Amino acid sequence: MRQGLAVAFLGGGGAAVRSSDIWHDRAAPPGRVLRGRQRPPAGPGHCPEIDCVRHLLPRGVIAAAERRAQAIGLGAERVLICADAITEEAYLTALATSLGTFYEPLDRVPRTACPLDDNELIHAAAAGLLPLRRGHDIVWVIAPRCLTARRLADRTQTPPRWLQSFCLTSSERLQKFVMLHTKRAVGRRAAEGLRLARPLFSSAPRSHGWRTSLAVALIMPAAMLLTLAPAATFGIVSLALCAVFLATAGLRLWSVSIAEDRPKRWPRIDDNRLPIYSIVCALYREAAVVESLVDAIKAFDYPPEKLDVKFVVEPDDDETRAALAGLDLGASFEIITAPLIGPRTKPKALNVALPFVRGSYTVVYDAEDRPEPDQLRRAVDVFMSTRDRVACVQAALTIDNSADNWLARMFTAGYAGQFDVLLPGLSARRMPFPLGGSSNHFRTAVLRKVGGWDPYNVTEDADLGIRLSRLGYRSVALASATYEEAPTRLGQWLRQRTRWYKGWMQTWLVHMRRPRRLVAELGIAGTLSFQLLLAGNVLSALVHPLFMALLGYQLLVQSPRDIIDGMGIAAPIYGATLLFGYVSTIVLDATGLRRRGIPAHAWVLIATPAYWFLLSLAAWRALYQLVGDPQRWEKTEHGLAKTSRISGLRLSRPHQQARNGQPPIAPQPIGPIKLMEAMQSPMLGLSRAARRTRH
Repeated sequence: MRQGLAVAFLGGGGAAVRSSDIWHDRAAPPGRVLRGRQRPPAGPGHCPEIDCVRHLLPRGVIAAAERRAQAIGLGAERVLICADAITEEAYLTALATSLGTFYEPLDRVPRTACPLDDNELIHAAAAGLLPLRRGHDIVWVIAPRCLTARRLADRTQTPPRWLQSFCLTSSERLQKFVMLHTKRAVGRRAAEGLRLARPLFSSAPRSHGWRTSLAVALIMPAAMLLTLAPAATFGIVSLALCAVFLATAGLRLWSVSIAEDRPKRWPRIDDNRLPIYSIVCALYREAAVVESLVDAIKAFDYPPEKLDVKFVVEPDDDETRAALAGLDLGASFEIITAPLIGPRTKPKALNVALPFVRGSYTVVYDAEDRPEPDQLRRAVDVFMSTRDRVACVQAALTIDNSADNWLARMFTAGYAGQFDVLLPGLSARRMPFPLGGSSNHFRTAVLRKVGGWDPYNVTEDADLGIRLSRLGYRSVALASATYEEAPTRLGQWLRQRTRWYKGWMQTWLVHMRRPRRLVAELGIAGTLSFQLLLAGNVLSALVHPLFMALLGYQLLVQSPRDIIDGMGIAAPIYGATLLFGYVSTIVLDATGLRRRGIPAHAWVLIATPAYWFLLSLAAWRALYQLVGDPQRWEKTEHGLAKTSRISGLRLSRPHQQARNGQPPIAPQPIGPIKLMEAMQSPMLGLSRAARRTRH
């Protein structure tokens, strides 16, 4: 109860905590505060949170930080820290000294000193507030967030009596303390949280023999029917499958018929109204691409002081961890190690980070992603302009290395059809749809409420999109692109597509456990869309090679006329189903390529019939794995692309200016340095000087 009141006090509007006399027996530990020359103490300014370092930094830097803090609605200390003018620990040491307390690194605090249980301790990291026992008293360890430091430094207000005893620590130190002492609890929550809270929606194994029982339950009736009435059974099943496939093709063409929504031009939101935005990336063996990912994150048109970036790495991934250590990540980035508990999957890694994210909104990116710089702002626009029932905004995924080979071009066409035509069409009609693998923007509170990601589903994105719809929330499409790398080697492509098909099978099986409840929650139209998007696509990939093999055999032993005569009225149905499937796919993907602005790649769609055989191979491989190894996660290797569309786009502007007789624009600095330079302040010089000092 007191912890909740403390969170409300520190983060909601209220008072400051002045010096406490409880620690008179403990001297403040020494800290390296200064990163500039010392000055005589200056008078307090309108940002009292930096009064403690006002005499230590150049006046121009202080003035720039205060202007920046006022512009973005955060504390000036966050501006100084993100601009690399002072470290977080050095600042907090100075602030603690000015408040008559001390900076607590938490490295020597035993677990027994905290009265919270493991689950409550995990929540403490997100709240930035930790109670510790000291004798018979409770000492509050505060990791200042947002305007907390300002409230602490404001000596005109008085805190609640029970919050008189406090010390300070950094967010990084608090997170390390929590992870050190709750590693098993964090791992169990990440791996089993959804299964325990919402077992109906979990793909976790329910019993050792369920897969065998399911296979027997499906195969035995089919075998009996084929034995008793083979011709009739084959005919009925074939016509039923044709109906499903025709309806799936119809859904594709229906989405094409929906007029393309022009991106709305929302008024630019003032920086001081923008919320904290969390970015979560699950990384495993991604040393080759993490630098580009970090550059893309730093290039966002979003105040870096309001970014909360979590990189989740595996314990044995030393290469990725070393690659991250070699980068100048900055204060907005944190690295979390996923405990070795439960399945080693991307959704489990995302769940590990979920309790620690601090943003009002959370987005998931993959290691190879290159989102457009304005994507976060556009997502905030959508969230702020819609009701709370819109829980997810799905950005469009597009392929960057389209010119590598025909496989990458087919991938480009498929993504264009999916994210530029099909999903926007479903979104416009308020229909449920499976999410894409990345660039999913969530309301953080809703994401936690629905249980996060299913760690046992290898396409956690598809499952989460359907689960959100079943629980009464909506997902909408966002006209902002994220560029990804497509696999260009057949083996690499096959492993990735196998995982997708297996995950779609898992998602369908989970949500079909209670068919009546599914219809009640999604409605008839939503249920039909769910069946066609998942079951329809999977069944078509499984059946296609069987149909083509049977047709090829018939052509070897009979003439085409005899085959048609033998099939009777079913012949035109089979033919129309096959043709309609090809045509609907080609039309969908070609329309997507046109809307994406790259119609020149449409020629590759003539290979659609051959590509379908590859899809079928992946589907059958997925079915085999679903029975024998359902949680197997086949990693997709990144950093192998030979070409890049987005690099050409980024280079086009300087080259175009050079052709027009204008000097090309030099690459712009990113993050807080760019922002300080735009304000024509001394912050840039200070930051660069600090970097030279360190290196």
